[in-house]
Amino acid sequence: MTGLDTNILARFFLQDDPQQSPKADSIMGSLTQREAGWVGIATVLELVWVMSKQNRIDRTGIGKVLSQLLSREEIVVEQSAIMQTALEFYRNGRADFADCLIAASAKPAGCSRTVTFDRIAARDAGMELL
Repeated sequence: MTGLDTNILARFFLQDDPQQSPKADSIMGSLTQREAGWVGIATVLELVWVMSKQNRIDRTGIGKVLSQLLSREEIVVEQSAIMQTALEFYRNGRADFADCLIAASAKPAGCSRTVTFDRIAARDAGMELL
């Protein structure tokens, strides 16, 4: 298995660097189910940040990228079921992806609730507003 850093995924999905994007394409194209790529939770969070803040990709575009990432058979995403739930929260509301991931991670960890001061996270990610 090969670990994939955020910059590899960003260059692959954004195709925004004439030197690095082809290299990212090459490594991504070399992955198989037997020799898969591994993407950690922190990498996904950083990718969302890069796309939204640095590249100004909208929620729909970010949702498409995350969906593609989660559906690739040659990519193993850490806690993929939780990531899928977070993506559903994100697509169906206005909460930040990080808040959606926090909410999606809490229930399988045994939390009966996740409390927040963030009204949008409470409304759209299933948290409880304090």
